[in-house]
Amino acid sequence: MKYFLSISLLCFSLAANAQKSDKKQTSTTPSFKIVKDTIILDGKKTVMIDTIFFDKKNEIKRTTEDILPELDSVETTFASRKTLNKVNENYQLLDHEMAAKIDSLWLQELGGAELFDTIHNEITELNYDPIVFQELPTDTLKARLERLNAKTPFNIEYNPALESVIRRFLKRRKKSMERLMKMSQYYFPMFEQELDKHDIPLEVKYLAIVESALNPRARSRVGATGLWQFMYQTGKQYDLNVNSYVDDRSDPVKSTEAACKYLASLYKIFGDWDLALAAYNSGPGNVSKAIRRSGGYVNYWNIRPNLPRETAGYLPAFLATMYIFEYADEHGFQVDKIEVPHFATDTIHVKQLLTFDQISEVLNVKVEDLQFFNPSYKLDIIPHIKGKSYTLRLPVQDIGKFVNNEQAIYNLAKEELAKREKPLPQLFEMDKRTRYRVKKGDYLGKIARRFGVRVSDLKRWNGLRSNRLRIGQRLTVYPRKPGFATQKPSQKEKNNNNVKTYIVKSGDSLWSIAQKFPGVSVSNIKKWNDISGTKLKPGMKLQVSKK
Repeated sequence: MKYFLSISLLCFSLAANAQKSDKKQTSTTPSFKIVKDTIILDGKKTVMIDTIFFDKKNEIKRTTEDILPELDSVETTFASRKTLNKVNENYQLLDHEMAAKIDSLWLQELGGAELFDTIHNEITELNYDPIVFQELPTDTLKARLERLNAKTPFNIEYNPALESVIRRFLKRRKKSMERLMKMSQYYFPMFEQELDKHDIPLEVKYLAIVESALNPRARSRVGATGLWQFMYQTGKQYDLNVNSYVDDRSDPVKSTEAACKYLASLYKIFGDWDLALAAYNSGPGNVSKAIRRSGGYVNYWNIRPNLPRETAGYLPAFLATMYIFEYADEHGFQVDKIEVPHFATDTIHVKQLLTFDQISEVLNVKVEDLQFFNPSYKLDIIPHIKGKSYTLRLPVQDIGKFVNNEQAIYNLAKEELAKREKPLPQLFEMDKRTRYRVKKGDYLGKIARRFGVRVSDLKRWNGLRSNRLRIGQRLTVYPRKPGFATQKPSQKEKNNNNVKTYIVKSGDSLWSIAQKFPGVSVSNIKKWNDISGTKLKPGMKLQVSKK
């Protein structure tokens, strides 16, 4: 009985302890939950699987920062990107790793091998110790010109006129020449490739410096445009098209190809590169006239006095530029290396309308850089037109990012354009040039309204420096709307005979004319006739009543 009672007490004690232990185990073990979610991690679609423990109050015991480094598993899905990540107000674009590595290796190959060294070796190894420029001795100049003449097809012979131009450039244009030498590192390799393709002397590359100072958007007072300064009609002959968005004359590649074709055709006509360059500047007709007036001479220096004034200084400037570039080291020019050579850029065909602002925001490229690489887009807009192809040029590393995120960039552009209040400028082709003959009573404002253009356009197209016109003068006009120049007046306009007009006579003034029509003031006449000043010409037709 005694042992039975002891055993019973022991069993009861063990059972009580076991129950207490079970109760404690149940109350202290937290619940848990397996979480599976999809997030964007480092720009990639990522599936997260993690076990999250809760305490007895169902509160998460670890923060997100604790969880992410200790993910149970991570699954990354590589899919076609249709959206873009924006972090700290900047878009984070990822390039394809293997493709980016290939681009990098290829750039190293180009930058370090003989392909690039032959162009940039002298520039990269310049001695930058200060050199004081001293007067160039005539004998030294003669010897250098003789060496140049031996290796080029141009007639480079010493003469006082050429010496004067060279000295002037060295004294007054050294800084600008250094800037041009830096820019030439971008353009000259491309020029040389195209010149070689058309069997044109490589020294012709210096012509672009004389023509445009290597500015692809340069525009002369008579409308010649681009690196090679093509007039509108000449450009059309060589497939350089112009519309409201694009001017191919400002496209470095297209305009260089056109210039080579034009120069090759001029050389076939004259058989002399000096005369071919003169004809490029002033036209073949002016060169042939100069040959006749000089008595049949065909040497440039002999016909030079009979060429137009601008062309007379054209070849000396070209030869002086060639001399300075060829002997830059001897004259102590200090040239910085250009940041992005032409070979370090690439193009991509654009499949949708894009603006430079959109590209700049997404790729984090300056708009000014986009303008430099893509100078032919006049409004900083790359159009998308059925049947035509337009390209975007960028540094290679940015091209990779664009291609890898192309659809997402297009989607973003569509959304941005849809939110715009004003539509983008409407495309129209400037295929037809209209020649207008000034009539009695015409003035620039009146002609501009007729063709739907600005007065400044008329002045630029025709090289006008004032608003003065003469009867019979012919003006070149590029109408802003198709068929605008030939648009016939509507029946309503024909029947509108209520508008009073007055023909200006000798001695008339705005005040005297206003006095002849009750209720009409000088300001009325100026407003109705788009007159800013007070000068009148006899024969002008003025509107003196409201329509």
